[in-house]
Amino acid sequence: MRCVLVSKRLDLRRYYGAELARTAPHLEVVDHAAGAPANDVRVALAWHPPDDAFERYPNLQAVCSIAAGVDNIIACPSLKPGIDVVRVVDPGQAQLMFGFVAWHVIGHQRGFAGFRAQQRDRVWQRRDQRRAQEVPVGVLGSGAIGQRVAQDLAFLGFPVMSWSRSAKPVPSGVRGFDGPAGLSAMLDETEVLVNLLPLTSETRGLLNGTLFGKMRRGGYLIQVGRGEHLVEPDLLAALDSGKLSGAALDVFATEPLPHSHPFWDHPKIAITPHDASDVSISAVVTTLAATADAICAGRRPPHAIDRARGY
Repeated sequence: MRCVLVSKRLDLRRYYGAELARTAPHLEVVDHAAGAPANDVRVALAWHPPDDAFERYPNLQAVCSIAAGVDNIIACPSLKPGIDVVRVVDPGQAQLMFGFVAWHVIGHQRGFAGFRAQQRDRVWQRRDQRRAQEVPVGVLGSGAIGQRVAQDLAFLGFPVMSWSRSAKPVPSGVRGFDGPAGLSAMLDETEVLVNLLPLTSETRGLLNGTLFGKMRRGGYLIQVGRGEHLVEPDLLAALDSGKLSGAALDVFATEPLPHSHPFWDHPKIAITPHDASDVSISAVVTTLAATADAICAGRRPPHAIDRARGY
């Protein structure tokens, strides 16, 4: 089967070519930019494809993302109805994400930023300590990564709540909430908010002043979803007013973050360059191969999303 690699941001062959050749030799890989014959291409691996990316592939049946997020593929104007969009599910990525989130949750709980400031100013001063049980955490999103993060935070002793659009099973020790009323109820108890939602028309701009206003005063935001979830001026206002005591931001509406952006210099914001967790190369190639195998067998690929819902 022929597979095409399509991205306007990354050289996908550089990242995945060797692993594809080693573990999926039954896939003949062609590059979109090379203008190879297109009629027999049935599966694509893509990340931020150009607007016209899929016009050349009339027999395309599935597009695999290189990550858990698929919003950049769904938004491509040339993606025809009926083509499956497939996300990667990687337990290793979920583990990495938990480590990143735990770093910031514990940092807020223990006031590590204050210790760093004291070191800078050469101040020797003990600080009040809080136990994990005193810091309730709300997790937005209960997919594979969200469930892993919620479960492991609960294991560390934090009171953990999880929210999704519709009711879903939650790990042991985690309280589940769903729907608009459930979101409001969860936020009333939330001190640390972790955003792991997919980007959809319903979640765009969800992290706004109204939402921050429902959290506990002095709360903390950990933003690892999509940059477009956040209304940036509302976050700055919440930090400057003291409604939020801090924020850890890994994703942004514009990436790389412009040098002139006010987030860089804000004393209450910690920035990382969209590096909270990566999907392993082997997980991407395994997903692509499984997608091709399913198409050959006349089955819908595993981990194909509901395009109408966006995840």
